[in-house]
Amino acid sequence: MKIKFYGSDGAFKGERDYAVPEFEGERGLQVLKEVVLAYQANLRQGNACTKTRGDVHGSGKKPFRQKGTGMARQGEKRSPLARGGGVVFGPKPRDFSVDINKKEKRLALQRALFDAVSEGKLVVLEALKLMETPKTSEMAVLFNKIVPARKCLVIDSDFSKNQLLSIRNLSRFFSIDVCSMNALDIVRYPNVIMTERALNAFLENSNKKDEEK
Repeated sequence: MKIKFYGSDGAFKGERDYAVPEFEGERGLQVLKEVVLAYQANLRQGNACTKTRGDVHGSGKKPFRQKGTGMARQGEKRSPLARGGGVVFGPKPRDFSVDINKKEKRLALQRALFDAVSEGKLVVLEALKLMETPKTSEMAVLFNKIVPARKCLVIDSDFSKNQLLSIRNLSRFFSIDVCSMNALDIVRYPNVIMTERALNAFLENSNKKDEEK
């Protein structure tokens, strides 16, 4: 597939062919949806916790006599009907995590990458400049030439410390290495910048796993 190619200085150098796995029709879309939902579910903490009538502070003594007060009868202060009482059917800590099959995860990532290339939101960068000291302004100039607006995901096979320090202050850009790349990040970012060595490493690894089937 043809992908827009940019030099290390941010200059557009035309399009290049890469062996990105191609999909026909809706193949892989359902798996992509399920995997994205699973990633989102795994991000949930599930630590909301309410107190039932057995957890709140207070004695079990009857607050007032049964008859003659003109008020509804009450059995204890911890009742859900009383102010400061327990909560009925409130949330308790729970595990929202969902297991993802490795083959499904790989298929979803390939489909997400294919859609990103088809939509033109993924571009290839020749290489990130090696930096002796952190320079956020230099990274900003480079990335703004390629993606002038909206948020963007930057993927490389390996980032140096100075490169990470230069990127992290740019609020529009988020960096991950190719080993951490997943379908959710590819889907949720409107633009993706991927270095050539990262793309080649991903394609090589993807082809190896396809051959092992």
